[in-house]
Amino acid sequence: MKRAIVLVMLVLFLGAAAAGLYYYQASSDTGDTADVDDSSSSSADDGEPASEDEATAEDDEEDDGETAVPVNVIDASLGSVSTYISATANLVPENEVVVIAETEGRVTHLAVEEGDHVSTGEILARLLQDDEEIDLRKAEVRVANARLAFERAERMNLESLIAQEDYDRITMDYRISQQELAEAEWRVEKTEIRAPFNGRVTWRNVTLGQHIQPGDELFKVTDFDPLISRIYLPETDVLALDAGREVQITLKADEKVRFQGRIQRISPVVDIATGTVKVTVEAIDPPQMVRPGGFVIVDIVRETHPAALVLPRKAVVRELKSAHVFVIRDDVAEKRAVEVGLEEDEQLEIVSGIEAGEQVVIAGQGSLKDGSKIKVLDDESTQASNLDNSQRPAKG
Repeated sequence: MKRAIVLVMLVLFLGAAAAGLYYYQASSDTGDTADVDDSSSSSADDGEPASEDEATAEDDEEDDGETAVPVNVIDASLGSVSTYISATANLVPENEVVVIAETEGRVTHLAVEEGDHVSTGEILARLLQDDEEIDLRKAEVRVANARLAFERAERMNLESLIAQEDYDRITMDYRISQQELAEAEWRVEKTEIRAPFNGRVTWRNVTLGQHIQPGDELFKVTDFDPLISRIYLPETDVLALDAGREVQITLKADEKVRFQGRIQRISPVVDIATGTVKVTVEAIDPPQMVRPGGFVIVDIVRETHPAALVLPRKAVVRELKSAHVFVIRDDVAEKRAVEVGLEEDEQLEIVSGIEAGEQVVIAGQGSLKDGSKIKVLDDESTQASNLDNSQRPAKG
């Protein structure tokens, strides 16, 4: 019984405590809401005039921005523009030969080193000649004896003092001795390794005292004039080409190095496997820094328009299938649709849409729309802008 009374009293106490806590929180929330409402209304009353001034200032700033979009411009002008057939290849010597040994022997003399200039027939190396010279002396003695016998037989034949059979045998012996002498001289010549043509020694693969065998590769001789590139073009591109046409060659390692070339010859056949035609291009007076084996870009002029209306590529805004520029007329930007023709490097041919002499925006068109007021930057500003652009990393 006492336990039941204690439980009832505990329940009543907890209920009273919960009710008091509820009323306390309700009264606190009501006071905070009132303060917030008063503060909000006071702030709204005090800031109303200020917001009108700010709106007016913002409108003025927007108006000022629309009237002064800074741009750089250029006058549309006439110039030459071309399209090219481009291909890449290595620049190689047309004449390059590996000199091989034609006889066996020991190297007793080296006359040249890599990088040396040589002339046709100049000795590059010499082999031991002892055996060959001995054979040569023997052959010379045999020829001398055979000549005496032949001259004596010839006199006797004129006087009919020798049988025809003996005369024919002596004559044949003399001719054989002459041939043996020629062979001995040839063997001596083969002990002297000579340059096949004018050029430079670009590779040496023999050392002094080395014993070599026939077929051993000893030197490589290269003629640096001319240097050629063999490029392979589709048959359709080759149809309009002919030998002698000038080309432009660019060194891939340094694209600032450019020099002229010409088509030396065009193969008369089409490669069945690739459908291409081999075109041999010859370099004309390449700079000294151009080395054989260097990677080059060969550009062959396909078509040229000598009096085309041209603009920088950056002046033309391209979309999916259309292009436009902004032309300046009475300090207002006018959007013009244009048709683009040939393209060469950073120049574009404009076939229609503008006239020569019109001012075209080349920088700042990203902020323009048709009818925007513009402010053309002076020369100093343009130079500063160009300087900033030149300091940016080059594309690619």
